[in-house]
Amino acid sequence: MGIMDRISRLLRANVNDMLDRAEDPESTLDQILRDMETNIGQARTQVASMIAQEKELQADLKEVQELSGEWQSKAQRAVEAGKDDLAREALRRKKDNDDSAALYEQQLSTQTQTLDRMKSQLTALESKYQSALSQRDVLISRQRRAQSQQKVADAVSQFSPSDPSADLDRIERKIRGTEARAEATIEMHDDSLDTQFAELDYDTDVEDELAQLKASVGKTPDAIPATNPATPQS
Repeated sequence: MGIMDRISRLLRANVNDMLDRAEDPESTLDQILRDMETNIGQARTQVASMIAQEKELQADLKEVQELSGEWQSKAQRAVEAGKDDLAREALRRKKDNDDSAALYEQQLSTQTQTLDRMKSQLTALESKYQSALSQRDVLISRQRRAQSQQKVADAVSQFSPSDPSADLDRIERKIRGTEARAEATIEMHDDSLDTQFAELDYDTDVEDELAQLKASVGKTPDAIPATNPATPQS
């Protein structure tokens, strides 16, 4: 794989995605940075070589253009001197240099376009490297937090239905049921006593009313037996 292909691959690479897939994000990020440094160094060397080639082409182009101009002047002087054969030879030499100039111009145009593209890619790679370098600690921290959150989520999702909190809830519900039954028993007992005492009060009211009724019609009320007769003496 050529240097330009490696640069293009690194420029397309998403550092965050690579960290997400890595078992050891910190080591992976450090390796990415080392790869970037290596490729940047190689790219700079190649860009410098391309610049040197461009300058050589510019020099060659300038040389043949100057030669073309010189042969043009020689052809003109030959015509002025009436030496047509010499003028023809000068024009042939001029044409050779013009053809060379056209070839150099084409090569120089291609070289310039390639060099501009390489410079642009190198600048982008250097920018991405600086960004990754400045965000290294941030990226590592984000990755570690994400891993911690995932571990917590996994632990929560793996809780058994019979975990301690469920047992506590079940015991609490059982205790509440026992308390409710005890309160119901006490309440029923209290209701029974109240009923018995209410019946006693009812009997007393009836006897009093009967005595009053007999008195109103002139009858002597029956002797009301003592509620607590004395124990006969022996």
